[in-house]
Amino acid sequence: MSVEHKGLGRLLRPTSIAIVGGAWARNVVEQCLRMQYTGEIWPVHPGLDEVHGIPCYRSVEQLPYAPDATFIGVNRDLTVDIVRSLAAMGAGGAVCFASGFSEAAAEDQHGATLQAELLEAARDLTIIGPNCYGLINYLDGALLWPDQHGGTRVTGGVGIVTQSSNIAINLTMQRRGLPIAYVMTAGNQAQVSLADMANALLDDERVSAIGLHVEGFGEVAAWHELALKAKARGVGVVVIKAGTTEQSQAAMVSHTNSLSGTEASADALLERLGLARVHSVPAFLEALKLLHVCGPLAQNTIASLSCSGGEAGLMADSVGDRPLVFPPLDVRQQDALRAALGPKVALANPLDYHTYIWGDIEAMTACFAAMLQTPAAMTFLVIDFPRNDTCSDDSWWVAVEALLAAKAQTGATVALLATLPETLPEAVALHAMSQGVPAFGGVQEALDAVVAAAFIGSHTSCGLPVLQSRDAPLTTAVLSEHDAKAQLGAYGLPVANAITVSSIEHAITASGVTGFPLVVKVSGAAHKTEQGGVVLNVTTKAALVEHCTRLFMQADELLVEPYFGNAVAELLIGVVREPDGLFRLTVGAGGVLAELLHDTLSLLLPVSDEQLQARMQALKIYPLLNGYRGQVRAEMSSVYQAITQLCQWVEAHHADLVEAEINPLLCLEDRAVVVDALITASDSLRTSS
Repeated sequence: MSVEHKGLGRLLRPTSIAIVGGAWARNVVEQCLRMQYTGEIWPVHPGLDEVHGIPCYRSVEQLPYAPDATFIGVNRDLTVDIVRSLAAMGAGGAVCFASGFSEAAAEDQHGATLQAELLEAARDLTIIGPNCYGLINYLDGALLWPDQHGGTRVTGGVGIVTQSSNIAINLTMQRRGLPIAYVMTAGNQAQVSLADMANALLDDERVSAIGLHVEGFGEVAAWHELALKAKARGVGVVVIKAGTTEQSQAAMVSHTNSLSGTEASADALLERLGLARVHSVPAFLEALKLLHVCGPLAQNTIASLSCSGGEAGLMADSVGDRPLVFPPLDVRQQDALRAALGPKVALANPLDYHTYIWGDIEAMTACFAAMLQTPAAMTFLVIDFPRNDTCSDDSWWVAVEALLAAKAQTGATVALLATLPETLPEAVALHAMSQGVPAFGGVQEALDAVVAAAFIGSHTSCGLPVLQSRDAPLTTAVLSEHDAKAQLGAYGLPVANAITVSSIEHAITASGVTGFPLVVKVSGAAHKTEQGGVVLNVTTKAALVEHCTRLFMQADELLVEPYFGNAVAELLIGVVREPDGLFRLTVGAGGVLAELLHDTLSLLLPVSDEQLQARMQALKIYPLLNGYRGQVRAEMSSVYQAITQLCQWVEAHHADLVEAEINPLLCLEDRAVVVDALITASDSLRTSS
């Protein structure tokens, strides 16, 4: 087994640990002893003779040899000095506990300078942090961790990496039966990123799934590498992403100095990579539990068994708009269930099997096995255990054993599901999971876990490497509509032929080129419709003169172009540079419907033809494009081509670009036409138009 990504091997599985500092360092020593770590433990402090009975060294230079891993629990200035000494010794790596580096740059200018000094001092030494708690290896009992934690030694389990040390502590305190193999905290990621850590954990075959708490993605290339490696190993990765509000974005920047894109960008990136996103900590833990026990799911079909109609209804209602399906019972299942339950039970999925057979292990096994004749991707036994301090749970254990027996007969994938977390004792969860059955506490969380596992299982490719350009142009300007169209038209996009006019006489002359009907609009305004700056379907010379007279009061130049009155639909197509340097494509209902319907998709560049076409079909406006109820159908190959050409133009000019938008793209029966465009870019691109 190798855990060598970015030099992290010695840190993750050390045979010697040096622990530098005072009170916090004493805690690290204590935790190593509690976890029965069998390697060398070397406390380092200039004024102590021993720590918890272990002899103390005065400095790292006095250590017997270069340690594999070092916890540095001193102030930020001393941290740099100690890192320099460790690097000179050839040490494996270090956890930098101190804060006050680049994450504090907004309040302390010295922070960024000190972080640069830290990296220079480290040279080839691997650094985690600074401003983090470090790591726990529950597989081998190795800890560089200065506080309490709730985990125990395991032989296999999930790896969790988070940018927040406090969240990491909280996750170790879970009582859901989830075996945790590793916990790692990233801090401000001066040298080693969160994605690097996850990549390293994937090198350990004892890690069954990866869970990531992410505040910002940083360099996307490492995430693409992670996705490819996880896919190759068949290991699911679950992400909970912070930063959905302005307040949380501000908090995380001050915490880790993370640079994050928008929520749409995050969703698009995770979808591209095949990493499942969840939106709550309980769902995060339950998804990891499912992946640990069952791995990714091939389908999104579910079934439910309960002895109550109320619970059956709860299961059906809780699916909501999640992409999950309760398949109807087939003939085999119905025949087997009738034989097991008799004529009094209405057969359906979710199934209320009533309490006629409660406590009868043979009858319950027959019922459960009948339901599993044609198995769904996941079948739940809904069961809430009574309080064992005031009640007996003997017959509930009978139900569990019956489910395990039915699973053994059929080989189906099954799970226990308590509607409340407190009605799933940890002992029940541990017993079920030891038999290959995940046990969930909470209906919503369990369903979210299945959605995540099914998404991972159905994701076929990690797609093209994502385009990322960190260095945004320093000075930008908005191109006029004429210049924007000129840029796109020169690249081959089907741009409407617009003529710039500066007088009524010139407009009349232009109408002889465009013909009637035509459109006249002010040039340069970003929101012309709201300002009354656009007039459509001008059919006569007199009307043209009237409208031009009014519009010239708003602008010195107008645009005259052909009017297309037979559009099947209008689309908005835009690409924007995100704060993290990604380029996000948005496609949706355009024109005046853009803000009304909020019917959009988001993808990251580059975009494949297959990806674009599959996602387009999910838009609410797509049936209209496709000839809704016998109406005229748009020429979709031209629509796709126009979108693809815009994306390719952006890729060619991404270094200069902030935003490019077409609104609308007219989707006609025989072609697509760009009738308005907006580009925000560097001055160099503007002057080249």
